[in-house]
Amino acid sequence: MLDVDHIRALMDLPGEPARTRVVAAMSGGVDSAVAAALAARAGYEVVGITMQLYASNAQPQRKGACCAGQDIADARVAAAKIGIPHYVVDYEAKFRASVMEDFAASYARGETPVPCVRCNESVKFRDLLGAAKDLGAAALITGHYIRRVAGARGPELHRAADARRDQSYFLFATTQAQLDFVRFPLGGLPKSETRTIAADLGLELAEKPDSQDICFVGGGRYADVVAKMRPNAMAPGNIVDLGGRVLGQHGGVVNFTVGQRKGLGLDHHEQLFVLSIDAAKREVVVGPRSALATRRIFLRDLNWLGNAPLSSTPLDVLARVRSTREPVPAQIRTFDEGAEVLLPGGEEAVAPGQACVFYDAGGGSRMLGGGWIVRGERGVAAAAE
Repeated sequence: MLDVDHIRALMDLPGEPARTRVVAAMSGGVDSAVAAALAARAGYEVVGITMQLYASNAQPQRKGACCAGQDIADARVAAAKIGIPHYVVDYEAKFRASVMEDFAASYARGETPVPCVRCNESVKFRDLLGAAKDLGAAALITGHYIRRVAGARGPELHRAADARRDQSYFLFATTQAQLDFVRFPLGGLPKSETRTIAADLGLELAEKPDSQDICFVGGGRYADVVAKMRPNAMAPGNIVDLGGRVLGQHGGVVNFTVGQRKGLGLDHHEQLFVLSIDAAKREVVVGPRSALATRRIFLRDLNWLGNAPLSSTPLDVLARVRSTREPVPAQIRTFDEGAEVLLPGGEEAVAPGQACVFYDAGGGSRMLGGGWIVRGERGVAAAAE
């Protein structure tokens, strides 16, 4: 287990720990429980808070879920074992407005959303962070696997020591002001050590499975959620090739994402992939894999954490267009309407609605922010335009 001095160094908080209150976001999983336990072990006054994000009977409880009724009970038991007070806050309305509605609307537009990012930037790092400040806390602690590192110009976000658990992609929207307040005690640990610490502390959830998929999607069928919230997304339409020739029909654009190969329902002489989705026309455009490569991406709502501001002059970075992919060499520059990313080597299946996240070109450890993908373009990227 980490020693007290190490934990206090990670917390990086002024003042005497015993007189310093911190709020621990406790989801009911092993990670957040261990993060809270480490802070308590270091002598801080820890208050555990669990967010109720949807009614426990609204979705079926399943193995590997999160934010469900059982998770609240697990968080309460863990807090009692750690010896800290525990409270539950009802954020169901906030979660529905900020995350679920956005999720459904994004799919209805033919996009592929990332609800975990929306949850982090809204109910966690906006609403819960605000509640922590109202309680007089000096910091909000979470169980995310990402490192908060002191830099020459303030705290920086770096990829987790355990690359398999790194969650930097899902935290790209964290602002500098939020970064000043949040702490991530687990960023330097492998998941195996987190579970060992939980077992050493006698926490019953030491072997609890990790949360999987999307917490509010019962049974793993996201289309069912979208169908209830945006019925028009299930309107039938055509599947066409790049030339506009109709190859088949579909039962709703919500069932497709850029790069998809399986489930197209087409009998064709060559393997086809989803290239783009036009929700207004209810068209799904398919084509060969060779047409999937994207060399230019346009972004909106850019969040930048780099030391120097971006400009129209291209800056070398590493870019990640999907959470499961490694960052690749790229250049980013800004213009009046947003930002443009140039990918000399191209990237396949760049989907509107996903995030494009940036890392320093020197080594790829520091996360520099990111933005939401509006669209991608095939063709040759040229930084000198």
